[in-house]
Amino acid sequence: MIAKKPPPAKQARFRDLARTVIEHHFGSPPHRMVFKSSGLSNFVFEAKHKEGSFIVRVSPEAAGMSLFLKEQWAQREAAKAGVPTAEILEVGTAVIPYPYMIVRSVIGTEATFHTKRLEIIREMGRYAAKINAVKTKGYGGTFDWSQNKLSRSDTWKNYLQDEYAYEEKLEILEKHKAISQQQTKQLRKIFRDAANMTPRTSLNHGDIRLKNVMVDESGKIIAIIDWENCTSNLAPQWELSLALHDLGIDEKQQFVDGYGLKPKTLIEIAPLVKAFNMLNYASEIVQLAAAKNNAGIEKIRARMSGFFDMYTL
Repeated sequence: MIAKKPPPAKQARFRDLARTVIEHHFGSPPHRMVFKSSGLSNFVFEAKHKEGSFIVRVSPEAAGMSLFLKEQWAQREAAKAGVPTAEILEVGTAVIPYPYMIVRSVIGTEATFHTKRLEIIREMGRYAAKINAVKTKGYGGTFDWSQNKLSRSDTWKNYLQDEYAYEEKLEILEKHKAISQQQTKQLRKIFRDAANMTPRTSLNHGDIRLKNVMVDESGKIIAIIDWENCTSNLAPQWELSLALHDLGIDEKQQFVDGYGLKPKTLIEIAPLVKAFNMLNYASEIVQLAAAKNNAGIEKIRARMSGFFDMYTL
């Protein structure tokens, strides 16, 4: 969902807060502070300072601190594994009454429209494998980064049933006739079988797509950004269900080749990868229904029917 632009007064208030954060960190104010965006969770500003260019994210909610700490932990561990990430300079709440994060700006461009798209996607797959090689404890959004044990999903089965809530997602798809009765039956079996697994969990970025990859002019990846959706999860099934979502068939092949996945493995994990992808549409369907966007729901029904899948019957 695209967030509405905040009122000028609110934008100005958070700009002043971001300016305070920069002045505290560097000991002098920025000479320019530019509003970039505001989503459901953060106000984002670009600060120009004599020390360089920086991104300041300020969360209007106290819960934003947990997300910032999670991102900080994930990026640090990914960097240790050889994954290029943006440099996080500070995360805190001491200076202003809201959680904030300061990140050094990445000098590059979004990979979406780069001419070397296929080569970039193959390298994305290679980095996805490095991220998934970082072992984690726990399931879902609360894992090694947090000392809080009460909010953790202590088993894979609990994660699927409670935090991921696959039954609720299935009901949403059923209610809006996005899937057939046969598909509902198949999906329920896939998740019930998956719940009986005891998988080793790994760090998953959760949104490795071209829009979250920064490259230089030659197409070399210089940073993978936007770790807000990272989780401790089953890999590569979870990672692939999101990373492959909006790629063409040849691009998908480049990604899995870069990851190092063999055809036999792909065939084995395909049911759960597809099942995650289908159920991940539940939140979008809820938004479309709330907006009475029946045309949008019809498009999802066409996708779920398998019309765009030209390789299986």
